[in-house]
Amino acid sequence: MRHDSGEVGLSAGPPGRLGWSRQLPLPPSGQAPGLARQAARDALAAWRLEELTETTVLLVSELVTNAIQHASAGGSAIVLRLETAGGWLRIEVHDADPCEPTPRPLSVLEESGFGLVLVEAMADKWGVRQTVKGKAVWAELDTQPAAG
Repeated sequence: MRHDSGEVGLSAGPPGRLGWSRQLPLPPSGQAPGLARQAARDALAAWRLEELTETTVLLVSELVTNAIQHASAGGSAIVLRLETAGGWLRIEVHDADPCEPTPRPLSVLEESGFGLVLVEAMADKWGVRQTVKGKAVWAELDTQPAAG
């Protein structure tokens, strides 16, 4: 089922539990991170996952910025995909560059370039998968409340 918001109902996850996804093409420009952050805020509000907003927005910003800086070959569009199902929120940023990014060592003294170090620290899981048109860098957050 598709809604005007670009939201798609999914059958993934445990029986009887519905998940959702949103996908947004982004321009390979400086506008993309802001558009992606707003899309993430809107999705989390719609899915009633506001408690994940701060971390999600940071992860989205870092992944989209990394794609723009290092992977926007030939002006290809970047795609943000957000998906929730089975107790997880998955953030994926697709781009046309097949080269896998790697986190920089913390010993390197530079003012930028630590986006993946932040992703590694903030996400419960993260990784890279190859796609037909390049790659998708993804991060996942547990949507279940912490036991305590």
